[in-house]
Amino acid sequence: MAISEYLNPDWLPILRHNRAESFEQLWQLNQGDWFEPPNHRRGGWSGVMRHSMALPDGGEVGLFVKFQENHVYRSWSNLFRPAATFEREFRNLQHCRSLGIPTLEPVYFGQRMVDGKMRAILITRELAGYQPFDAEDYKPIAKLERARRTRLFHAVAAALRCMHAQHMQYNCLYLKHVFVKESADGSVDVRLIDLEKAKWRPLKRLIAIRDLYSLHRRAEGWSRSDRLRLFLAYRQEKRLGAESRKILQAILRRMKLKNRDLGPA
Repeated sequence: MAISEYLNPDWLPILRHNRAESFEQLWQLNQGDWFEPPNHRRGGWSGVMRHSMALPDGGEVGLFVKFQENHVYRSWSNLFRPAATFEREFRNLQHCRSLGIPTLEPVYFGQRMVDGKMRAILITRELAGYQPFDAEDYKPIAKLERARRTRLFHAVAAALRCMHAQHMQYNCLYLKHVFVKESADGSVDVRLIDLEKAKWRPLKRLIAIRDLYSLHRRAEGWSRSDRLRLFLAYRQEKRLGAESRKILQAILRRMKLKNRDLGPA
């Protein structure tokens, strides 16, 4: 069944306070201040902006607002009804949250057909204090003090393990999709973002190979040792067991084949 609109009840007073509780009002938010400029393709566009909203009791809160027009997808469940790709992302977001997978807090989702064009809005709360794991503060990862690296690796590995334990495969997992927040006491909180392509898969071994291959291939500047440390943290091992060796070998084979396909720089 299609989802035409969702509004997080906890956020309704804030949206009302800012006169932004309807699709039409939200569409009128300043779309000139883009966090990610619109991507134009396939006859449509999609972009992201950061927006601050005033709180009823004072102060403000940051939101990320995604807009899109004529970015649609079809599946067996909607062969005759094109749906905004944001609907798929919103469904995955809600599903992952229901499974306890650490991700974003949804504020609003809506889609409308306007003048023959499918428009959609997806709003999530800003991850204040978090940074993507490919931020400059983590480059190169080897420069970090070892105990700090270990805490980061274990926190990231735990989040991925949580997702994979529920048979959810990310499909395009990069460091920029893993957000981390380090506290003064040394604890690390992790959130996984951009879940549009996430899918349920039956075999957890294949899920691990696919996602960790993507993550390791895009971990620019990481040494083999640091890739291994993250993998060991994911497998909750100090040394590679027999099954872990098979998984790691499969990941390395995929990386080797990909590098061969890309050819020399």
